Amino acid sequence: MSFFELDGMKLYYELRGNPEGKETILFLNGVMASTNSWYVLSKPFEDSGYRVLLHDFKGQLKSDKPQGPYTFNEHADEAVKLMDHLGIQKAHLVGTSYGGEVAMRLSMHYPERVQSMVVIDSTSEKTAVGSSFVSSWKAPALAGDGESFFNTLMPSIYGEKFIKENKEFLAQRAKATKGIGQDYLSGQVTLYDSFLQDVQMSKEELQSIKAPSLIVCGEQDILKTPEESLRIHHHISGSEYVTLPECGHVSIFEKPKEVTTLLLGFILKNKAK
Repeated sequence: MSFFELDGMKLYYELRGNPEGKETILFLNGVMASTNSWYVLSKPFEDSGYRVLLHDFKGQLKSDKPQGPYTFNEHADEAVKLMDHLGIQKAHLVGTSYGGEVAMRLSMHYPERVQSMVVIDSTSEKTAVGSSFVSSWKAPALAGDGESFFNTLMPSIYGEKFIKENKEFLAQRAKATKGIGQDYLSGQVTLYDSFLQDVQMSKEELQSIKAPSLIVCGEQDILKTPEESLRIHHHISGSEYVTLPECGHVSIFEKPKEVTTLLLGFILKNKAK
């Protein structure tokens, strides 16, 4: 296990694939995810000679959980300092949900460090529906009941088709979450508050992003809707937009093959000259 210490705080990270690879991909977690959430999607890049960097944001599973709320700029700054620590000058960013919002902030403030950007199931604004969902997750998290916590959030993140076809898997996942521990759940609440207080990005801020960008959204995403992804797409000049049919908010789990195909094509197209 590797940790990067920054101002007395430890961030957990994994450097995978070819450590001397000329191209680096920085995967940025969704709020409930961790580094292992990316293993299926990152493996084709690791096998192809890419250097892959994964890390838990502060507040997430294996990283420290200082008092918050945090800001997306803080997460972006810390990701860049981790890149500096590892001697990585530039990276392709791939972020889902919360991680996509970090990717956009990083691209705004550190354009020279971004080779390309993929934003999956993310938003640039706080909506009434999305905020209500996120706020509803706080009570079961604070109560310390991991199973109830998972069952509360599950209908808002998975698409209808996935839920119908994976009832046993989801039931097992809920049971596995039961004993996850209050440390993780308290960190989640801090991250939810961070999202609710800091997610808003203006049209002008989005227009400042110049990196080649791909915006991806599940057709059935009710947490961060296709309309929200289209707003991002419309304001980032030259960006590409893809909707995944019969897919909810967690595209990287619901449609891993399709997302991998999109990532491989887009990142190869935007490799360093």
